[in-house]
Amino acid sequence: MPKIEPFENHYEKYEEWFNKNEFAYQSELNAVKELLPEKGKGIEIGVGSGRFAAPLGIKFGIDPSEKMLEIAKRRGIDVKIGVAENLPYENGSFDYALMVTTICFVDDIEQSFREAYRILKKGGVIVIGFVDKDSKIGKEYQKIKDKSLFYGPATFFSVEEVESYLKEVGFKNFDYRQTIFNTLNKIKSVEPVKNGYGEGSFIVIRAEKM
Repeated sequence: MPKIEPFENHYEKYEEWFNKNEFAYQSELNAVKELLPEKGKGIEIGVGSGRFAAPLGIKFGIDPSEKMLEIAKRRGIDVKIGVAENLPYENGSFDYALMVTTICFVDDIEQSFREAYRILKKGGVIVIGFVDKDSKIGKEYQKIKDKSLFYGPATFFSVEEVESYLKEVGFKNFDYRQTIFNTLNKIKSVEPVKNGYGEGSFIVIRAEKM
């Protein structure tokens, strides 16, 4: 079952987080942008309210939450309701697919990546943004998981685990970016984006369908 209840019932608080944590949000956007293709037809899987798709110029999005999709639609995204494990698109429909903080809410991460692989054209790329479970914020989120409004039903992953699932379905040629080097309450300006992983809490992985 898709984990949509927090997003259906508390969509206003979800939107509020981006306003309250403006510098963290901009840092994450910058990290994703470094690895996102500049051209081509893209989709965000788990588009939510369109907070990433809209500023990144992604025109298509899918999400299981109707409340989130209503907001994404107002932001100009062509949306469909659905889950990552069963995407309602033809094989080879897109040049790239983005998933930001989506993998921790899917029921089956490997099947989600398999579906992303299917809808990508040959040479297409997947870009995954997520909180590394081994990072400062990842460990913090896991400690307060049971008390968190949004992360209660979440499953967190390490970089190595995400990479392993991507390789399993056939993705190759990996590239990495990282940002968010402080806890959220200490971020007073936009954080830098660095290559690799292991320092930052927010990681972006890019991989190709060969």
